[in-house]
Amino acid sequence: MNFVKTTALLTLMTLVVLFSATALGFDVISALFFAVIFNFFIYFFSGNLAIKSTRAQPIKDGEYEEVTQIISHLIQKEKMPMPELYVINSDQPNAFATGRNPKNAKVAVTTGILKLLNRDELEGVLAHELSHIKNRDILVSSIAAMLAAAISFMSRMVFWGGGNRNRNTHPAVIVIAMIAAPIASLIIRMAISRTREFGADKTGAEISGNPLALASALEKIERYAKVPMDVNPAVSQLFISDPLKAFSGNSLSKLFSTHPPTVERVRRLRQRQSGIRY
Repeated sequence: MNFVKTTALLTLMTLVVLFSATALGFDVISALFFAVIFNFFIYFFSGNLAIKSTRAQPIKDGEYEEVTQIISHLIQKEKMPMPELYVINSDQPNAFATGRNPKNAKVAVTTGILKLLNRDELEGVLAHELSHIKNRDILVSSIAAMLAAAISFMSRMVFWGGGNRNRNTHPAVIVIAMIAAPIASLIIRMAISRTREFGADKTGAEISGNPLALASALEKIERYAKVPMDVNPAVSQLFISDPLKAFSGNSLSKLFSTHPPTVERVRRLRQRQSGIRY
């Protein structure tokens, strides 16, 4: 279901790109070409950028052995390569995974989450992070970012006098393409991010075999992670819980949130407590 929803959202964003290109008088191929170039570096170096921006440190032999033991157990179970492991010196309980494929994966946890969670809950969180790697979510996010960048590129070019607008195009359509289309692409991109979080919860529950432990971990993280973490907003969507605590208000603000409500994630996990493989 999450795969179908993600595909539908990416298709919708592609349609927004086509609408913007038609309305603003751009060649779609050219717009996408510049977007690909723009995101190429980010895609291939996103792992290192995320690690540096969070000031994460490699976990050395003999350190944080519980994390190493859990990850080793889970990757053997899923026949995945061993990711690089990192720790972030932060009291906020959180974790993230990055890397364009399983062979280039990195998993980071905060010192706060290691203090807060018991072993089963930590295993649920780490299984969730491995799910992002297994499901190629970085690739999906990169495609969404590429399409959003194409829309933004065309809108800004027209603002500065670029484009080759058809004189028959109604001014209202041009305004929509310049203003509404970038906003719509951002909303769709955030919806894709939330969908991938639901997907990682589902796959993580299957990997760990204990959805209730992940549900308990998410509740604890929500309860104790009240102070924003000092991280670059560009990498906030990688974390299991929004480290910036940016959108926790009304329904409209949640349209721009990278993470779904914890209460909904917990509800879905509790519904999966039966029929999970161990």
